[in-house]
Amino acid sequence: MFYCRKKVSVCCQRWSFAVPFLLYMILFGVTWMLSFPLKSLPQQIGPIYSQTEIKKLTNHVDAVRLERDGDVNINFHKDVIIGDVKEGPQYEDPKTLLENIFKNADVSGDGLLSLQELSDWINKKIQEHINEALRDNFGLFDAIDNNPKNGVISWEEYHTYFLRQKGFSKEYAENHDKKHRGLNRSIKEAVMRDRASWSEAAHSDPDHLTLDEFLSFRHPESSHATIIALVDELLDKFDRDGDEILTEDEFSVLQTEGDGEKEGETLTQGEDERRKEFRDVIDRNHDGKADRKELLMYNDPKNPRHAHEEAVALLVLSDADHDGSLSLQEILNKMDLFLGSKMVDTAYSFHDEF
Repeated sequence: MFYCRKKVSVCCQRWSFAVPFLLYMILFGVTWMLSFPLKSLPQQIGPIYSQTEIKKLTNHVDAVRLERDGDVNINFHKDVIIGDVKEGPQYEDPKTLLENIFKNADVSGDGLLSLQELSDWINKKIQEHINEALRDNFGLFDAIDNNPKNGVISWEEYHTYFLRQKGFSKEYAENHDKKHRGLNRSIKEAVMRDRASWSEAAHSDPDHLTLDEFLSFRHPESSHATIIALVDELLDKFDRDGDEILTEDEFSVLQTEGDGEKEGETLTQGEDERRKEFRDVIDRNHDGKADRKELLMYNDPKNPRHAHEEAVALLVLSDADHDGSLSLQEILNKMDLFLGSKMVDTAYSFHDEF
């Protein structure tokens, strides 16, 4: 009996130490996890769309845009315009901003934005953004290329410029701790993002960028090299006979990869949409084939089709009364959607895609 009591007493003493220790470890673990934002989660809550709206969007799209790897993406408008909601630009008075844009885009002055008016406005903003990027690229390149001035920009030259733009002193920017100890998390993450983008743009030398590579680094949507890369990806994906020309059948009839012993299966799902895309958008001279020039035009962000596709998506998701046009109130009802679109912030929308 005494032995049992002693055993119970020892167990109780052990638990009296173990329980507080376990609670402390759990509290420490939770606190540590919360201090690091999960990259897989969106940083802010955006607009929520019903399955009916998404289905309407897919059914109303005139053409089906390709993904970066060459696959036709029937959810393009959902991916690009809704997408994984990220922390975007903040506006002091977004309502007034949208009201002003609406007034300027409403060319007819009837208080409604037609699909054509919306498409024309977005196309105008795309042209302005790309032209501005091309115009400013040389001046910025020339200003950063100074140590030494040799016709290429080194990572150190760019990084010094970056730190100066963030408000750091010239002395710190030129002699900073390589690991940036003491800098806040957002600055460190921005440096990491820039380094990753730099690596993608630097084709000839991993530590230096040429003028066009610098354009690709800062504005990949404006770089001819980026468009050529997209065409190469397209041909690599679909050009089965290797003649660098896409036929309608090559583009439209997909096959899965075989296992080495037998050929892959033919996929028919989405074939009609692919054929429509090829005939209406890609094959400019309607000869049943698409050469590099046609594929370059197809992928060029300045092609009006991109503005039209986004306008269709915005209209389908926002046209509450189904009259085929948008009122100011309908746009304000979907404020987050429009603020993240090329209708408002073309640069942010492009850079989110690329």
